[in-house]
Amino acid sequence: MSTALDFDVIVVGGGHAGCEAASAAARMGARTALITHKIETIGEMSCNPAIGGLGKGHLVREIDALDGLMARVADQAGIQFRMLNRSKGPAVWGPRAQIDRKLYREAMQKEILNHDNLDVIADGVEDVLVKNGIVAGVIGESGSTYKSDAVVITTGTFLKGIIHRGAERIPAGRVGEKPAIGLAERLYALDLPIGRLKTGTPARLNGNTIDWDRLEMQPADDVPIPFSFANSQIHVPQIACGITYTNPEAHAIIAENINQSAVYSGAIAGRGPRYCPSIEDKIHRFADKTRHQIFLEPEGLEDDTVYPNGISTSLPRDVQDAFVRKIEGLENVEILEYGYAIEYDYVDPRALDFGLQVKVLPGLFLAGQINGTTGYEEAGAQGLVAGLNAVRFTRGEDNATFDRGEAYIGVLIDDLITRGVTEPYRMFTSRAEYRLSLRSDNADQRLTPRGIELGLVGPGRAEMFHVKHSELETGRTLMQTATLTPNEAQKRGWKVNQDGQRRSAWDYLAYPTISMTDIESAFPEIAALSGSIKAQLEIEAMYAGYIERQKEDVAALRREEALKLPADLDYAAVGGLTNEVRAKLEQIQPATLGQAGRIEGMTPGALTALLAFVRRRPDRKRVAND
Repeated sequence: MSTALDFDVIVVGGGHAGCEAASAAARMGARTALITHKIETIGEMSCNPAIGGLGKGHLVREIDALDGLMARVADQAGIQFRMLNRSKGPAVWGPRAQIDRKLYREAMQKEILNHDNLDVIADGVEDVLVKNGIVAGVIGESGSTYKSDAVVITTGTFLKGIIHRGAERIPAGRVGEKPAIGLAERLYALDLPIGRLKTGTPARLNGNTIDWDRLEMQPADDVPIPFSFANSQIHVPQIACGITYTNPEAHAIIAENINQSAVYSGAIAGRGPRYCPSIEDKIHRFADKTRHQIFLEPEGLEDDTVYPNGISTSLPRDVQDAFVRKIEGLENVEILEYGYAIEYDYVDPRALDFGLQVKVLPGLFLAGQINGTTGYEEAGAQGLVAGLNAVRFTRGEDNATFDRGEAYIGVLIDDLITRGVTEPYRMFTSRAEYRLSLRSDNADQRLTPRGIELGLVGPGRAEMFHVKHSELETGRTLMQTATLTPNEAQKRGWKVNQDGQRRSAWDYLAYPTISMTDIESAFPEIAALSGSIKAQLEIEAMYAGYIERQKEDVAALRREEALKLPADLDYAAVGGLTNEVRAKLEQIQPATLGQAGRIEGMTPGALTALLAFVRRRPDRKRVAND
């Protein structure tokens, strides 16, 4: 017997994208449903038990700045916090934490199952309801009809997912869970551009059978730095991870059996992530290397399972047994679960607009691996944006978007919908042109005001932000009004130009040889500021000159983006375009001149021709100012 339930927004899938989408929609006051196969797997970490890293850590901080869940949950489950890239500037520091899978899953479920405005329903989704060309809800495997004004699909690797391990072929979204077949067929019926991608995972090892005494160990940071701006310290016990390496013996076994790998046998058509290759890929592509690093990462404080980061594989079980036991420290290891590759459907993200809405079907939003990305952090960021804009769609409001000069979230979405993907997309700091401004330490200063304006940020987080913002403003004023002459500075042992010009503490802190400790010794009023505020000010002062120049670049970007391109623009009528460029413009349908300029193959001449054509249109004033 079927039933019908009504919601404002329905989110399909309880992974990282789905949790952030459902939470974002519910925080905005929408009646939200999260529909997932199994409630007990909400917040499951399907692959590597870690959050953050280079570029990825920035996304986690931005999700947190918009009052999302990932950072707060990671702080409750992190068992090895490390700030990556410490030897480089703060702009590219990458907060990362090894995670206790059980603690993370429990903390995320507690957030989701006790969330205001959010119902959690255990059901599969087989079909999407469409009425008058607009999404109207979904139909569950149970036969139930769930009505809504917007739907967010976050199916991860479940769309026609197939696990590959040697000659084994197992239909699955992940080990032990069936794939989404009916929903995949529905998306095909919408005539969306759909392709195949693949990702992989290594074997899981019994930590009690690893010879840890023979391995190099990597400890956590002495003082763990939380992900969330709402937290000042970490209370979870911290552990060390082990480091070992492959060797020529292991390589020889892999090379001899590489034709049995699902990737090299031709069984997998989908392309895998270039920056996280399988061990077969490493042996094949880097044949001159005699070893590859492996991080042995415990999966929990009370779990003996170890994740060997660096040897993802789709080789048969017996070959995995053979090569793994040639590795130092793993000679007698017990394999608890064998590695595998998983191939799945994805939708070309160029079929989406900036709000992650499907262009041909209003009210349908996609987020996560279904858009061709890889990683929990990329999925969570997309989920937040999709949930936000699903609510705005139900209210008849335009998309809320983030530009490349404002957030890594903006870089992520612009890259996806403008350039598409040829392999699973992963975030790096190098993808952001304005990374000096888009630091992980200032994500709240950049984005929390936007989140408050959009209704994403709750009153508690908003109050916390206002207090911190006020303290920073007080600190900046002190730094800019406290001054010393060069002579006074020299008496303190500071090496500065003796030009007679009085300088502020802010100016002096920009000198590489002068630290905040030096400033505190000279100005007691600055020493009285809290440690976190002083740390933030020190970074700001370090980058002050560069950031001013970058602000000009961001302003130029926004001026360029301000010229909107009409949705009905006839690219065939634009002179001076090559057939290739015209075809890409027709496929992507860029919303602005700035987005058009980032399309692969777009030349300055083609951009000039497009600009001239738009300006000649009779409705050009309306287009530019809409």
